[in-house]
Amino acid sequence: MSKPREKRETGEQDLFRSRLDQIINMKHELVRLAQAIDWPVLEERFGAVYSD
Repeated sequence: MSKPREKRETGEQDLFRSRLDQIINMKHELVRLAQAIDWPVLEERFGAVYSD
């Protein structure tokens, strides 16, 4: 069995992978909701009681 190749970061985008914002409809109501939520406030308030 051979070792998996190391993945090197080159800074270039993978030719066969699209970015998520190029795949999904950015005008969809759930995307707009996610953009409207103040995530840092939620993270600050719930971060103390949440653990991975």
